[in-house]
Amino acid sequence: MTLWYKLLGVLSGLALMVVLLISSVEYVSYYKGGYFEKEYEKYEVTDAIGIEMDDLLTVTHEMMDYLKGDRADLVIYTKLQNTEREFFNTKEKRHMADVQKLFIEAKQLRLGAIIFTVLSIGILLYFKKGYCLFYGIQWGIAVFFAFTGLLVALMVHNFNRYFTLFHHLFFNNDDWILNPKTDLLINIVPEGFFRDTAFWIAGLFLAGAIIVWSLSWFLAKRMKTGE
Repeated sequence: MTLWYKLLGVLSGLALMVVLLISSVEYVSYYKGGYFEKEYEKYEVTDAIGIEMDDLLTVTHEMMDYLKGDRADLVIYTKLQNTEREFFNTKEKRHMADVQKLFIEAKQLRLGAIIFTVLSIGILLYFKKGYCLFYGIQWGIAVFFAFTGLLVALMVHNFNRYFTLFHHLFFNNDDWILNPKTDLLINIVPEGFFRDTAFWIAGLFLAGAIIVWSLSWFLAKRMKTGE
């Protein structure tokens, strides 16, 4: 029976990592103060498309509101090269609709993982299996660490290849293949932007995972010593 308790602990650890990973993505995408502005300056985005920084940041904020589901559409007008025009074209809107769906589904997945984790913790603590909980969480994190570590290593080795593979896995059309001559979206988020963002998310996630693993190790050790 103890094996089942430990397995439940492992699954709790995996669920916690899902929560942490999605939250890391959300933090970097939505809440990391000044991140977009710094990236735009780094890659000279405003000069490339002929837009003022304030106008580009306004478009960005509206775009992120759309991805969160707080905005109904991506009909956004701004001034480009001294001409008032709509920022996103039809293809870009279709692609961003697909991205919005992923963002919303990820939040639903996180909610499910939170509920599962809370129930698992409640069951294990009710049956006084705290050691199994914290021991299992350590192993769950270790499994997730191994998987994400492999992904990071692959991305470092060949970012473009796995960036393309990611899109083939999550999108069932070619709307994500944008043309820098006609599509502004690819110009404001170039490959370097995605690389920087991926590394920020990975760093935040790994730091959080280390903290959770260390806390679980400490509590498991204390419980085992107290037996």
